[in-house]
Amino acid sequence: MYFLSGWPRRLLCPLRSSERPFLIEPSAQRFYLAVLSETQISIWFSRPSVLIVSYIESGKAAAQFGFYQQVEWKADDSMIAVAAENGYVLLFDIIAGSDEKYLYEPVYPKGSARVKVTPGYKEEQCAPALTLEMKKPIDLEAPISCLQTLQEDLLVATADGYLHTLHWDSVSNGRRAVNLCTIPFSLDLQSSRGGPCLDLGGVHIRDMEYCTTLDGFAVVFDDGRLGFITPTANRLATDQLQGVWAADVSDGTCVAVNNKYRLMAFGCSSGSVLVYMIDSSTGSMQLSHKLELTPKHYPDIWNKTGPVKMIRWSPDCSVVMVTWDCGGLSLWSVFGAHLFCTLGEDFAYRSDGTKKDPLKISSMSWGVEGYHLWVIGSTDATPVPDGAEGDEKLQQAGILQFQFIKSALTVNPCTSNQEQVLLHGEDRLYLTCGDPTQAHNIPDKSPSRDTSTPLSQGLSTLLGHKHWQVVQIHSTYLETNWPIRFAAIDWSGQCVAVAGRRGIAHYSLYTRKWKLFGNVTQEQNMTVTGGLAWWNDFVVVACYNFIDRQEELRLYVRSSNLDNAFASVTKLHADTLLLNVFRNVVILFRADCSICLYSIERRHDSPSASVELLQEVSMSRYIPHPALVVSVTLTSVRTETGITLKAPQQACSAESILLNLAGQLIMLQRDRSGPQVREKDTPANQTKLLPFCPPVVLAQCVENVWTTCRSNRKKRHLMEALWLSCGEAGMKVWLPLFPRDHRKPHSFLSRRIMLPFHINIYPLTVLFEDALILGASNETVLFDGPGSSSLEALFPFCTVERTSQIYLHHILRQLLVRNLGEQALMLAQSCATLPYFPHVLELMVHVVLEEEATSREPIPDPLLPTVAKFVTEFPLFLQTIVHCARKTEYALWNYLFAAVGNPKDLFEECLMAQDLDTAASYLIILQNMEVPAVSRQHATLLFNTALEQGKWDLCRHMIRFLKAIGSGESETPPSTPTTQEQSSTGGFEFFRNRSISLSQSADSIAGGKFNLQKTLSVPFGPSSKGDSAENLYIDMMLWRHARHLLEQVRLRDLGCFSAQLGFELIGWLCRERMRVARVDDFVTALKCLHKDFLWPFPVIPACSINSPLKNGRCRPVLSSRLLKSQSADSLLNSDMDTTPPQVTTANHRWLDGLGVVSKELDSASSLGAPQTQEAFLSPLINKGEECSIGSATDLTETSSMVDGDWTMVDENFSTLSLSQSELEHISMELANKGPHKSQVQLRYLLHVFMEAGCLEWCVVIGLILRDAGVIKQVVGFLDSPEVPAETVQSIRAGLIAVDLWASSDCLGYKPFLSLIRPQLLKLVEVPVEQVQPEAFQPAGASKLSEPPLLLPRAEDARGAMTSAHPLPQDGPAGAPLDDTPQEEQEDEPLEEGSYDCTLS
Repeated sequence: MYFLSGWPRRLLCPLRSSERPFLIEPSAQRFYLAVLSETQISIWFSRPSVLIVSYIESGKAAAQFGFYQQVEWKADDSMIAVAAENGYVLLFDIIAGSDEKYLYEPVYPKGSARVKVTPGYKEEQCAPALTLEMKKPIDLEAPISCLQTLQEDLLVATADGYLHTLHWDSVSNGRRAVNLCTIPFSLDLQSSRGGPCLDLGGVHIRDMEYCTTLDGFAVVFDDGRLGFITPTANRLATDQLQGVWAADVSDGTCVAVNNKYRLMAFGCSSGSVLVYMIDSSTGSMQLSHKLELTPKHYPDIWNKTGPVKMIRWSPDCSVVMVTWDCGGLSLWSVFGAHLFCTLGEDFAYRSDGTKKDPLKISSMSWGVEGYHLWVIGSTDATPVPDGAEGDEKLQQAGILQFQFIKSALTVNPCTSNQEQVLLHGEDRLYLTCGDPTQAHNIPDKSPSRDTSTPLSQGLSTLLGHKHWQVVQIHSTYLETNWPIRFAAIDWSGQCVAVAGRRGIAHYSLYTRKWKLFGNVTQEQNMTVTGGLAWWNDFVVVACYNFIDRQEELRLYVRSSNLDNAFASVTKLHADTLLLNVFRNVVILFRADCSICLYSIERRHDSPSASVELLQEVSMSRYIPHPALVVSVTLTSVRTETGITLKAPQQACSAESILLNLAGQLIMLQRDRSGPQVREKDTPANQTKLLPFCPPVVLAQCVENVWTTCRSNRKKRHLMEALWLSCGEAGMKVWLPLFPRDHRKPHSFLSRRIMLPFHINIYPLTVLFEDALILGASNETVLFDGPGSSSLEALFPFCTVERTSQIYLHHILRQLLVRNLGEQALMLAQSCATLPYFPHVLELMVHVVLEEEATSREPIPDPLLPTVAKFVTEFPLFLQTIVHCARKTEYALWNYLFAAVGNPKDLFEECLMAQDLDTAASYLIILQNMEVPAVSRQHATLLFNTALEQGKWDLCRHMIRFLKAIGSGESETPPSTPTTQEQSSTGGFEFFRNRSISLSQSADSIAGGKFNLQKTLSVPFGPSSKGDSAENLYIDMMLWRHARHLLEQVRLRDLGCFSAQLGFELIGWLCRERMRVARVDDFVTALKCLHKDFLWPFPVIPACSINSPLKNGRCRPVLSSRLLKSQSADSLLNSDMDTTPPQVTTANHRWLDGLGVVSKELDSASSLGAPQTQEAFLSPLINKGEECSIGSATDLTETSSMVDGDWTMVDENFSTLSLSQSELEHISMELANKGPHKSQVQLRYLLHVFMEAGCLEWCVVIGLILRDAGVIKQVVGFLDSPEVPAETVQSIRAGLIAVDLWASSDCLGYKPFLSLIRPQLLKLVEVPVEQVQPEAFQPAGASKLSEPPLLLPRAEDARGAMTSAHPLPQDGPAGAPLDDTPQEEQEDEPLEEGSYDCTLS
């Protein structure tokens, strides 16, 4: 509504004086302010805020009259009255200078465009020159307690109990005095004539204020009683006054009246403000509401404020400012919604926590249109810098000016656009138009838009961010037409119009430009009276034309220049007070209390619109005073809304008029009781509108109303509802109730229901479809400046924040309380697609749970079971309950689960629904509510399911969780030990990133790879028997899962499982080598791998029989490019030809040579990507020894042939000069390769199986990779006495089976099988020796039991890399073959992407 902005300004009086000002009083129009000190009266101007004239009493006169005490303006600002201490009333004439004479004039730089446009053009920036002349003083012979102006009279209350009426002009007319004792007072007007009178002997009026709309005076007596005096006739005479008084109040201090809402606010010495209204039937004073600080929000100060010192309603009557004796300012909306207070938070405390002294206020007053609050502080609270002369007595008095931003709804409650928030300050506008870039993205096609139904802006647009779009009002327009009185925004949020003192201006966010009147005379000849609104591309203005002296309705089109030539003008018969637009109808409320409806149509021939009067409705019987009407709205809402779902066209027509009459919401509906004429029977131009029924009152204490002209079939509850903002009572929604499934409605079911609900923000607009309320709130920023007396240190800097709030859970709850569960379900299902709908359900459960579970009294009819049953209707039920429980304290869980069900059952439901994350949340609840055995049992279930589904993060949490249960930490969710964290991330990070995700380069993670032998199952730190038992229990589950994966030939899942959970795959495979790690059916395994790794079956090319590539033409080019060294080439040739008996030495030589290969590879990769890219061609060579190089270099992550740069290929082809058939062969080979990622993963698995001695799996992977080197290596190993005979037989049978299968089903494998025929023949010839199984055991055992011997620690990784080449010589001479790959791996980080070249 109203929001503080920035820091206050201090205005210094140019005149030095020893007196401090103590009172400030604005004139009727608030352009002038009178400031009073003991012997001096000063007149200030509002803009610029400067002193105009000051009148200082002479010493002799001051002695006669006494010090000044009060001041009052005449209604036309031509006179001013001052009450002096000794009972004198001093009247001053205010005489304006001549038209050309100004006190201050703006000075523009030379060449500036701001010059006087027309002769006699009034510069509003100038402060007029005024003089004050005292008339004859009037002596009332008693101390004066208060002054109050009427139109031509001045009312003066004196301390002797009299009420004097003075005439402003002719003092000689005499004065009349009324003794308070003669006024009959009673509790209501009906009994006042004959009833008992209030004894007013010796009592006088302390404070009073006249209320025009109630035609009476609100008074506070000096004994603290409150009353209201009303004249029965026009003249104030003794026998024509009567009064009512408020019972049970005797501590009143001051009063302020609100004319628009007919409210009287009385301050009390207790610190609260009582707001009374007059009952229209009995005339008694009824308490409407209280304004007081709550202990919840202001625990330190709420009962220590002291008496209320002053109350001031804003000029538009929508907010009230209160100050107390102890100081501070507090702002409330008209019906008691608290907006801010300076007695708490950053206003009251410095950043170091020390308390500030609150600003004590002696007087305050609102400025023009409520943009400023002028405040005079008490002497001890507002330090003012002394003058340069150092004279302590003469100082400059200071006035503080607080700046405000207010909602456009306060003065222009036009509801044409209900989904934007628009605030305006004195020189700028604040808009919530979502993403600022949107303004540029939308082409300016608005003239062709659909004229009937605007669309919703969409949630992301209105909630995209927190900041405002601030639009500075054009300075040229502001200079001459300050202050801005009305502002309106169109439905799209892209066009804004403002109206100041004269004329209008509008701004487009599309173009970022203002449009002003080109002809200033036209601008100055009109003033907006009834407000502004947008209709499509037209600004609709209700204005007064000064030339014709005529009220008019004008429409200016946005696209044309702002000129009367392009306006469509309709003359009106009476002054317009309010205006609104609904679809194509304009509704006007006029000063004669009548309502007019006009239809607007766009003309096709010109860019203007035609306006036609539809209907006039007189409301004078129901409205006592036209100024009481706060807003007028046309709406499609009616009491019997939507009972028949078959008549949507009726809902679109304008059905009802809503009037906010001083806070009472009144509804007039169309009268359908007469004979109804069908639309098709009536000619189009003769449709007669139905009359309106007598009004009905819908609600009290209404500040704002929202309704929409859009319709949405899916969200009819929200779109056809009526939203009301009701101050401290929160909000209300008038919700339609629909029968379900086209059934006939129950006769006893009402058509609509009014539901109240509380919100935490002040609502400024409602997003109907999105079930959101948008608002704004004040935020503060502290500033600790150097000077403690500076304003920046005294006050925080104030900003305005956008806020929003969900309200759906309130409405659903209210419906459930009223046993309207079916309606609640329909409403909730219509909103189930909203992104925050899960949060809505959670909030509803949470709020009801907190209220009921913490209630001290037993609840006869608890709501929680109903809410729980309601939430089960939605698929999010399980998540909702567990999220709510996790956010609630443990003490309330029993109450919650008594209503929603046993958490064990809910956990099992989650498992059945495969919702493992939610099940994990339930596990934490079970851990707290059940014994450890139960939570372990459920955790095991969840762990196994998570393993099966590959939810690795969850698996890691479950391992931690199970360990915590075992170590007795079951009371709290376990925290992860840091050492364990290292192992679980560093231990397998190398292979996880390298082989599975391929997201990092080897360098960044090489440091962690040497931890492979450490796994989660190894206890770290102090272990106990229980701890090791837990580890064994977890290991058993991991082993079981690994066995399960291997049995099902799910190698890819096995690799992921090992890498993600740090599972010690090699050690486990060593143990399972003769059990589950066997391959029973080579063909089935091969097919499974093809499917698992998305690897295509090889296809044999048609030209392969005579392929020119078989003679090895590529070989010299490729190998010289890649290795640049004959030594490496010969090394690899000799390496593969070694015979099995010298297998150990061969391995050492292999490692020896590896150093050379690595260096060369490293230098090759450092030259750039091309050298490694071309290596893709190398597998085509028919010699087995070169294949290993090709397959190794394929593993470079940085370069893949598919997404690499093809220029290297061109370069290569030009070198090789390949023929067409060769190109076909190459492309066929590329097509036969699987994804690069799969290749890396297969290489990794090959390495693991080779190291674990699972030679059968090595053969299967060698086959799918078509890597002859692997097959050759394995066949070489088979001669070793340590290899069991079953393995040899299995491999032999397997390869024969594959050969048979390839011959019949997959000919693509035949070329490769013929390539490895020498190995196959050798394998068939090998005599089967009976080898004892124990012979192979020591290798595996030593491998598992002595990991430190084989594996350097992670921190030694660097050293291991640098001294990699001599390692084989240093090792034991008879090292088993299984251990050599472990050492090979240590060399791999030297290369960027080809770490697998040694495996082949």
